[in-house]
This record gives sequence, structure tokens and C-alpha cells, in this order.
Amino acid sequence: MSDAIYTTLGRQSGLAREIGTIAQNVANASTTGYRAGGILFSEHVVRTGWDQPSISMSRGGAQLLHLDQGALEQTGGALDLAIEGEGFFLIDRGGEPFLTRAGAFVTGPDGGVTTASGEPLLDQGGAPVFVPAGTGAIHVGGDGTLSADGAPVAQIAIVRPLEPDRMERDAGTAFRAEAGFEPVEVPRVLHGFLEASNVDPVLEIARMIAVQHAYEMGQDFMEKEDERLRSITRLFES
Repeated sequence: MSDAIYTTLGRQSGLAREIGTIAQNVANASTTGYRAGGILFSEHVVRTGWDQPSISMSRGGAQLLHLDQGALEQTGGALDLAIEGEGFFLIDRGGEPFLTRAGAFVTGPDGGVTTASGEPLLDQGGAPVFVPAGTGAIHVGGDGTLSADGAPVAQIAIVRPLEPDRMERDAGTAFRAEAGFEPVEVPRVLHGFLEASNVDPVLEIARMIAVQHAYEMGQDFMEKEDERLRSITRLFES
């Protein structure tokens, strides 16, 4: 196989991953708190020998996470929460803390505040947040203080990752902070609001068209290069 095909294969692999990432972004354009992703391409230069031209190969291996804030939408929901500015909510997923910007919470039969899929919302001490039975009015202050009928009952954790570039998406809107996290000193929590996805559907569709075009060009090049090599082989065999 020629060096040109090896180089193009590396590029095609990265472009295929980027198409998948863009498709995931588009599919989650209306998902509350979703963060758009991307692919980072890197260049690897390989020496082929003394006084010989080097080979440049690209690889799309690193995942990018776009942390721009999505639009804030007022819902009036009793446990709909949004964070203005930096910070994430903490939820418990399988006994491990995960970060999320999706603030559509509900109360379970035992009064525990959870995500729609049942993952507990955590307080500053890492314990699940509960609302006392029979509570009539719930209010969440800008600093994350949750009050039931006017009495404070919990301090919702608002944290930031120590190394945002190392966060890994677990599924959907939840992220694992590999390097740990710390409290946000002055959080800004909005009660009765939700943060929309930060995906720009028009931009993502334009990106998908451009990436698909680049992928098709690479595919066409490899087919022509393959035919060229076959022609050379047939020439030597005849």
C-alpha cells in the first residue's frame, strides 16, 4: 500500500469520527443542558530516511467539549434550575459524582431530588438533596440554597472542573471530571429556568456538509490511487 493511501486512511478515520460527533450534536439540539462536542485533529510527521521527504499524517483522536452557555428559558417549574455563568450541578450516577448542566429535577416518593432518570442531586457535602414530606412551597436561591416553606433545608452543590479539557462525557448531559472539581465561589442559580442545548443546528448541518464533502474527496482519491497501483501491478505482470 502506498504512503498516500496510508495518509488518506488516517484522515478518513478522523473525518468519520467527526461526522458521528456532528450527528450526535444535531440529535441533541433540543436536549436540556447538552454540550456540543467536536474532534481535534493532530498532525504526525514521520521521517522516511536521510534526504527523503517526510510523511505527514493527520489523526482525529481527541474529543472537544464546547462549554458555551445555552439559552436560558423560563419554565416556572418548582425544581427547574439553571446556572448562569460557570458551574455544574452534581449528581450521583452509580455511586460516582458526575457533573451536569441539565437542571430539570423532580422529587421522588421519599422526597429525594433527582433527575428524570432517578439520579440523586447532591449537596455541597456530597449527600443527596431531600425535600421534607408535605412541603408546600420550594424556593432555590441564587447561591443554591434550597428552602422548603421558607426554611432552608439544603445547599445544592455548584462546582467547576479543575481541568475542563479533561472532562469525559459519560452519556448525554453527564460528565466525569477526571482531575476533580471544586465549589464555585459565587454561583448564580436561576430558579424556574432551564438551560437549552448550546448546539447551533444550522452551524452543525453546515459543518456536516463540509465534512461529508471532504470525506467523499478522500474516498475518491483512494479509489483512484488503488486503480493506479493495480495498473502498475498489471504492467509488471504482463
